[in-house]
Amino acid sequence: MVMESESEVEIDIDKIDEVALALLYLTMGDNGSGMRAWKGIDWEVMNRLYEKGFIYDPKNKAKSVSVTTEGEEKAEELFKKFFCK
Repeated sequence: MVMESESEVEIDIDKIDEVALALLYLTMGDNGSGMRAWKGIDWEVMNRLYEKGFIYDPKNKAKSVSVTTEGEEKAEELFKKFFCK
């Protein structure tokens, strides 16, 4: 696939964050002390999700990240929006 240079394309960071949060929904599970999701998403995106209040600070050695109640609800909403018929 050939992409135009970044100077010719304006990237919507908020849309990237929404899709990333929706994808985190696929790996979410309750570990007994709250919802967690695997950290397989770009670090910059994870930091933005943290700044928006959807996840707790991802900067740790764990392979998963804790998800806030708001993040859990938003992730499910976005998952249905983007990936369900």
